[in-house]
Amino acid sequence: MTKRFFKALMTGAVLSVGVAGGATAAECIAPANPGGGWDFTCRQIGKIMYDIGAVDKPVQVTNMPGAGGGLAYNHVVSERADDGDVIIAASSATTTRLAQNAYAGMTADQVRFVGAIGADPGVIAVAADSDYQTLGDLVEAIKADPGSVAFAGGSAVGGFDHLKPLMILKEAGFTDITKVKYIGVDGGADAITQTVGGFTQAMTGDMSEIVSFLNNGDIRVVAVLTEERVPGFDDIPTAKEQGFDVVAVNWRGLYVPKDISDEQFDAWAGKLQQVADSDAWAQAMVDNGLAPFTKVGGDFQAYVDGLVADINAMSKELGVLQ
Repeated sequence: MTKRFFKALMTGAVLSVGVAGGATAAECIAPANPGGGWDFTCRQIGKIMYDIGAVDKPVQVTNMPGAGGGLAYNHVVSERADDGDVIIAASSATTTRLAQNAYAGMTADQVRFVGAIGADPGVIAVAADSDYQTLGDLVEAIKADPGSVAFAGGSAVGGFDHLKPLMILKEAGFTDITKVKYIGVDGGADAITQTVGGFTQAMTGDMSEIVSFLNNGDIRVVAVLTEERVPGFDDIPTAKEQGFDVVAVNWRGLYVPKDISDEQFDAWAGKLQQVADSDAWAQAMVDNGLAPFTKVGGDFQAYVDGLVADINAMSKELGVLQ
């Protein structure tokens, strides 16, 4: 896509901003429509930054959906590489797509990842009336008859939701992953609808996507993919405690343009750390099923680079990337 095309898309949508936290309002780009995880990241972090005094004016949120985050990524790299007053919501989906070359050759080192301050735990869920009572039940059913269990998830084939059950099956010694059925739909709610309706046997997604359905009694979560049980959802067992050493979380964080100064980068890292340390963010995590996960500052880019390399290798090993 050309720079002219991106400018046309963004006419009237992108705010004029200056020095981060200064006299003009900072902007947070959510690379998706309102209501999704990236939108949540921008709105919650931005609101708390203002409420606790980390920024002088409310952070303006711009929704920029397209290409699974690729439109926003390209826009920042191509048009705003030195803009110190813009932050962009990111998650594990961002690094997965970069690892799988979903952003048309763009790489993780074309921006600076400023930090993550929470993680949306991966989950495997079944309908409330499902015969599958545990994660082990699902795994054994697949090992006995790979075509008997279909998963629905909110990512495309080869995306992070798809990788979650494959990681579990790989840990269980099952290698013929091409026989495992996966249906990519438009978000976690649709994946749950497919599962509750009996079109698929299980849903793979994130905790934030299933909270309301869980509270309504529509589904049963057979595993959360974290190191330890998630506060507030203490009755849901981890995959690890069921014998499958798999941790898969969708971290919530931010990246910034590559060519901003180190001073500007450090300033954003400090503001993000202030949010992470706040009571308001602790409550937001509880309310939205997020687990603590704080990596802020200069070492986060190294973490992201390692994550991209790992996902790239795993995708090739699992056969979802050539």
